[in-house]
Amino acid sequence: MKNAFLFIFISIFLMSCTTETSGIIFHKSHEPKKSEAPFSDAVQVGGVYFLSGQIGMDQTTRKLVGGGIKAETKQTLENIKAVLEHHNMSMDNVVKCTVILADIEDFSAFNEVYKAYFPLKPARTTFAAKGLAVGAKIEIECIAVKK
Repeated sequence: MKNAFLFIFISIFLMSCTTETSGIIFHKSHEPKKSEAPFSDAVQVGGVYFLSGQIGMDQTTRKLVGGGIKAETKQTLENIKAVLEHHNMSMDNVVKCTVILADIEDFSAFNEVYKAYFPLKPARTTFAAKGLAVGAKIEIECIAVKK
């Protein structure tokens, strides 16, 4: 795990030392309905993938799932899983997550669902913010390393 973090920091350092985009791949979304989004689902630098934040949106309907924080957390993690699978990875490739909750009081309920998806326990930062996109209760972004 320490080697993965070292690799991430070296990659970030090398990216900041050059204005060239060689070796950086801005991947298009695997979701056709997101083709016009002003961001990439994943940006690849070598074997490191920086995943954009995902929310609990059902990608077929483009609406938040109902059922509260647990349902949104599950859908958010399924969306992350889909992006990873599109790039031939799994949740085991995730080394860092940043979690943003609309309400910090949802921490325990979110964590119950989260633990089932990440038995390897990647590094994580969790905080609350006022107002997430489309009224979501949670957003998660990840960094994954292709083994």
